[in-house]
Amino acid sequence: MTVHHAPPVPDVFDPRQYATGVPYDAYRVLRDHHPVARQEEPEVLGWPAGPGFWAVTRHADVVRVLKDSATYSSYIGATQIRDPDPDDLPFIRRMMLNQDPPGHGRLRRLVSRAFTPRRIDRFAKLAQDRARTLLGRALDEARASDGTVDLVTAVTDDYALLNLADLLGVPEADRRLLLHWTRRVIGYQDPDEAGPPVLDPAGRPVNPRSPAMLRDMFGYAQQLAAHKRRYPDDDVMTTLAHDPELSRAELEMFFFLLTVAGNDTVRSAAPGGLLTLAEHPQAYERLRDGRVELPSAVDELLRWHPPVLTFRRTAAQDTELAGHRIRAGEKVVVFHASANRDERVFADPDRLDLSRTPNPHVSFGDGPHVCLGAHFARLQLRVLYRETLRALPVLRTVGPSKRLVSNFINGLKSLPVRVT
Repeated sequence: MTVHHAPPVPDVFDPRQYATGVPYDAYRVLRDHHPVARQEEPEVLGWPAGPGFWAVTRHADVVRVLKDSATYSSYIGATQIRDPDPDDLPFIRRMMLNQDPPGHGRLRRLVSRAFTPRRIDRFAKLAQDRARTLLGRALDEARASDGTVDLVTAVTDDYALLNLADLLGVPEADRRLLLHWTRRVIGYQDPDEAGPPVLDPAGRPVNPRSPAMLRDMFGYAQQLAAHKRRYPDDDVMTTLAHDPELSRAELEMFFFLLTVAGNDTVRSAAPGGLLTLAEHPQAYERLRDGRVELPSAVDELLRWHPPVLTFRRTAAQDTELAGHRIRAGEKVVVFHASANRDERVFADPDRLDLSRTPNPHVSFGDGPHVCLGAHFARLQLRVLYRETLRALPVLRTVGPSKRLVSNFINGLKSLPVRVT
């Protein structure tokens, strides 16, 4: 009789491994043999060790966790893998992202009023002009040098940032602040993005989401809201500033969430999609000549390169998932990038199929916390890819791209391409 032993559980926590690529082979081992698996949480990059967590990697289990907020709470321990400082937790829980129904639903309804389809669609022409301008400058820069340009620094960072600034109503002179805050919060595991960590008196790194680290952003949010009350305009901050149901603290948290999540979703997805197309020249050609429609291509590129890799929940009660007993208070982390490659849901998931349908990827989450700005993000990606197809008949990389050190965001720090 042959006894088949399951392979050991691979580590998918260490953020440093993501700098070389998303560990899809490890995800497959987990899906096939350990769909709900314990992960250690050692000290990494100066951040203290944690108690460990359950990694959830199959699509059905990921969706189950995301939809069942009564069992898997966003509020108890917030939504980052690392446990926040207990003193910071009450503050962090005020954010919509870190709340459960019914409080989450109330805040979502309030901010949804600002994200009207008319307001978002009005940005389509603005985004097109911006993409065309940024790509034109990038081509000029390449032609004036060695024929290469970094699409992240020349195009996608500014594209995501400036679109968000327009939607929020941030004055032009202040827009670089949004990128600074995003890098500090999202890229905190990567010294290139955030710089050396800020340390507390005991020498421990300070959470970038703590009140002390967000004081400057919140002060700016109140100044901007006061300006919008005096000089209203057709933008999100004007709507929020005039909403009588929104408290001062809630407005600050919305500004934080929209600035960071709203910026980094497109900032991560856009270069990831362009890199994917560069690596699949036949798919790029099919998109250029119209054999594939942009909306389906956008969703397949999001499946292939989800902007967010993981999100954390905390078990609110003892439960069972995929045959494993999970105790109340334990951390449960869903892996979006693994769910998007689950062979149980996607036929031939490691093949890029720009016309894939249906395409139930979870790149924007699922359940009550499904991404509020998904429509806005898809619009921006469609516009950017369409303008790239027009500006770059051939999309070729020059050497490897540079990835973010993060087990949270699937980010690219550079994407050098050759202009022909």
